[in-house]
Amino acid sequence: MIKQNANNIKLGIFVLAGLIFLILILYMIGRNRNLFGSNFILKVEFENVQGLKAGNNVRYAGIDVGTVKRINLINDTVTEVIMTIGDKAKTIIRKNAIASIATDGLVGNKVVNITSAKQASALAEDGDVLRSKKPLDTDDMLRTLSRTNNDVAFIAENLKTTVSRLNNSTALWNILNDKALPHNLQLSAYHIRLATAKANSIVNDLYAIVSNVKNGGGSLGAILTDTAFAYNLNMAVTKIETVSDHADTLSLQLSHLVTGIQSDVNHGSGIVNALLKDSGMVIKLNESLDNVQKGTDGFNQNMEALKHNFLFRGYFRKIESKKKQEGKQVTTAR
Repeated sequence: MIKQNANNIKLGIFVLAGLIFLILILYMIGRNRNLFGSNFILKVEFENVQGLKAGNNVRYAGIDVGTVKRINLINDTVTEVIMTIGDKAKTIIRKNAIASIATDGLVGNKVVNITSAKQASALAEDGDVLRSKKPLDTDDMLRTLSRTNNDVAFIAENLKTTVSRLNNSTALWNILNDKALPHNLQLSAYHIRLATAKANSIVNDLYAIVSNVKNGGGSLGAILTDTAFAYNLNMAVTKIETVSDHADTLSLQLSHLVTGIQSDVNHGSGIVNALLKDSGMVIKLNESLDNVQKGTDGFNQNMEALKHNFLFRGYFRKIESKKKQEGKQVTTAR
């Protein structure tokens, strides 16, 4: 009886050990631990592993080639991921390959994707550290998507308001319902084409003028291209400058002369000062001019009286006759 109980205990322990071993084998195979094959170690460093855990798959070109063995936190900015890679991938993965963290499906587990670089390089060896690519932050994507959704909602609301205003706009619908609008637009386009053609013609004329000037045509062309004309122009400018200098000298002399005259007028003792300053002399001069005028009038009256006097009447008639003959001779000569 005791021996049978011992055998039952041994059998139970054997069955339990077999179940544990089977569960362990199934777990290892499910995690692709390459339990029955050789492998090598590759490392990669990330700033953020995005929830990557030991046992997650490692893929190359979309094919599972290993698993994540361990994750070590090096410092506050660097996290080291140690990967177990099967020997079959040893002839494929190169030293310049790039590792990145992605998601298995939309909401699946994290995986490490290894992609080849375009440049040639030696094959990766055990313990090599691969270059890393910054993984996409799902939270940042969701935040960006949320902001985008808010912007889209804001734009949609503004579009809705705009469309509502357009629908309620009588002036806009009057324009759209105006049958003469297409004809007017055609006329406007026609006038624009005419204006463009005229502008093109003007540009061609300007081009011809500029070409003519460059070739020396016209006064402007002569100025720009004729060296003799330029020399003569320089000489003329020089003469003008000389005349300007003489004019400045003459102006200075006139200024001195006027200053002297003003001094003589204001402080001199000549006749000009007397005429301008002495009011008594001015009165006397006016009286003298009046006397001269009166004497001239009296003389004219005496001469008129002599013309009618019988003693001098014949003399004055001879003078008048002589003047008439001289006038006829001048007319005949002409």
